[in-house]
Amino acid sequence: MIKKLLFAALTFCFVVSCGTSASYDIIIENGTVYDGTTKAEQVTDIGIIGDQIVKIGDLSKAKAIKRIDATGMAVSPGFIDMHAHVESIMSLPAAESAIKQGVTTVLGGPDGRGPSPMKDYLDSLEGYELGVNAAYLVGHNSIRRAVMQTENRAPTPEELEEMKAKVQEAMDNGAFGISTGLKYVPGSFSKVDEVIALSKVAGEAGGIYTSHLREEGLGLIDAVQEAIMISREADIPVILTHHKAIGRPMWGASVKTLAMIDSARSIGLDIMADQYPYTASSTGISVLIPTWAMAGGTSALKKRLEDPKTKEKIIEEIMFNLEFDRGGAQLDVVQFASFKYKPELNGKTLKDWAIERGLEPTFRNGAELVIEAQLNGGASCVFHAINEEDVKRIMQHPMVMVASDGALLEPGVGHPHPRGYGTFPRVLGYYVRKEGVIDLQTALRKMTSMPADRLGLTDRGYIKEGMKADITVFNPKTVIDKGTFEDPHHYPEGIDYVIVNGKLTIDQGELTSERAGRVLRKNQ
Repeated sequence: MIKKLLFAALTFCFVVSCGTSASYDIIIENGTVYDGTTKAEQVTDIGIIGDQIVKIGDLSKAKAIKRIDATGMAVSPGFIDMHAHVESIMSLPAAESAIKQGVTTVLGGPDGRGPSPMKDYLDSLEGYELGVNAAYLVGHNSIRRAVMQTENRAPTPEELEEMKAKVQEAMDNGAFGISTGLKYVPGSFSKVDEVIALSKVAGEAGGIYTSHLREEGLGLIDAVQEAIMISREADIPVILTHHKAIGRPMWGASVKTLAMIDSARSIGLDIMADQYPYTASSTGISVLIPTWAMAGGTSALKKRLEDPKTKEKIIEEIMFNLEFDRGGAQLDVVQFASFKYKPELNGKTLKDWAIERGLEPTFRNGAELVIEAQLNGGASCVFHAINEEDVKRIMQHPMVMVASDGALLEPGVGHPHPRGYGTFPRVLGYYVRKEGVIDLQTALRKMTSMPADRLGLTDRGYIKEGMKADITVFNPKTVIDKGTFEDPHHYPEGIDYVIVNGKLTIDQGELTSERAGRVLRKNQ
């Protein structure tokens, strides 16, 4: 290790001292460089040796193994996805749907689903040739499930100590913090004291807390307040992840939630948020079912449904959610993304299913179908229940980063939310270029230096001499997402080159054979 560091230092000193007489692995020339800071962009060249940016300046006379002409193109630090569902990374290690968006680093383990034990998982991941860098959060839900299964109760003192030990194990082995999914079983059964106790462990190790809030619809305001309380009591930076106001009754509530962020920050609490740029969310259809009914899993749900009074209560609560919460008031806002029980419904809606069955598309019939879906393996769904004005307002807030909440995707598999293909290009092409919601420099900061700083990555997120060569080169006049909710399986356009740790992984828009991504461990 010492020899490697000395070699890197000598290489860097040689290039800086010798300037244009040096030979580089890659030179990016004539690009408009956005370095991740608030400084104005500049047209310049970038020289890369190994995995480092070693020279920024005029390199027109220097030698290079590979030259990239970036005339008229934007050159940015590689994008960092702060909410990435990369659970399938071992089967899709190239991470093509991420890297073709310009993403060079992903933060996995969101929504309380992060791996545990962390050491075992990251050690295994080291054995794969990755297309992107991968960092991880430990998951509250994963830990609670391992210790308490899906029981709807508070932990015993012994169980809480066991969970705290699992958080400590993760932090000792490179986790960047803890994530919660308080809307989902079993995290939904936890009280705030439990979350605070576990978050303290992560905070004391320098970690962050990202929260899928307990509610994002009718209970949104209370849920944001809970997250702020956790930040205060656990002394930990908090990210309100995939922040939104979902369901028609809550449209416009972002005015208040963003003000709450500002108020919390004004008294010294470290509160931020991230966001995907779409008016639909995506999660399991079970989100429409009351969590108390899901305690003990699907078999316990089935048993509860055998009691007529309990079944009626479950149906009534699903109907309420369809009308007022994530359902968004109409059955056709619930769109199937991956439904193994009835794959022919992928891309179609709950309303379509009702009509196919010869049923009126009422909330009661919709609730019955939701139950049927859950009893037959569940389904991943897209919920069209977010207001565009909230999306824009949240995007404009200075403490909000860009994040996909997207899975790693394979063309033609299922009918996924298009965010897995298009989040970052959509911000750049639609919200920056077409709508002017934010400017390009602001957008790039939200994708690069802000997340790097939040994670404590000191060698990524900026274009500076000595930094890791994670770089995205795109055409600001053409970059755009191409996937839609009706036809999601399309890679974006306008992202021509992506370099990961000094290796050209996207060349003229196409994936190369280079796999230079690394497993990133905090403080290691």
